[in-house]
Amino acid sequence: MPKHTFKVNGRRVTVKVDDDVRLLWVLRDLLGITGPKYGCGINVCKACTSHLNGKAFNPCSVPVGKIGPDDEITTIEGLADTVGKDLHPMQEAWLENDVAQCGYCQPGQIMAAVDLVKKAEKKGRAITDGDLDSIRNICRCGTYPRLRDAIRDGAKGM
Repeated sequence: MPKHTFKVNGRRVTVKVDDDVRLLWVLRDLLGITGPKYGCGINVCKACTSHLNGKAFNPCSVPVGKIGPDDEITTIEGLADTVGKDLHPMQEAWLENDVAQCGYCQPGQIMAAVDLVKKAEKKGRAITDGDLDSIRNICRCGTYPRLRDAIRDGAKGM
């Protein structure tokens, strides 16, 4: 069985698993990182959204064989470490705006929101309503209005 080495949340890991196993299962089942959730397995619901080299991606759709030794994956568990605080500003905004109901989709939504804000900042502008409309993470509880407010507030703290 092949070995795969990469970084997850700031630490180097090595796993022995077939190349075609989806990264989500490596994270959850082999590494015990349960923040990225299984929702659909086909890159639609976005419950598993994490960051690969600082950009949002969905590990349910990426085979571990596509991840190289220089790649770094950040999940919700490692997000606060990227800013050296107990909570990332987006996580703080989520709490302040009381976004979560069941909470299942929240890790993926937060990770997508951070990526959204970074993309806007890279373009030298604030997030727009159009940007907020581009978030495609599904929330069965329907907390979208609070989610939009949290993203705006979180962006201010980033």
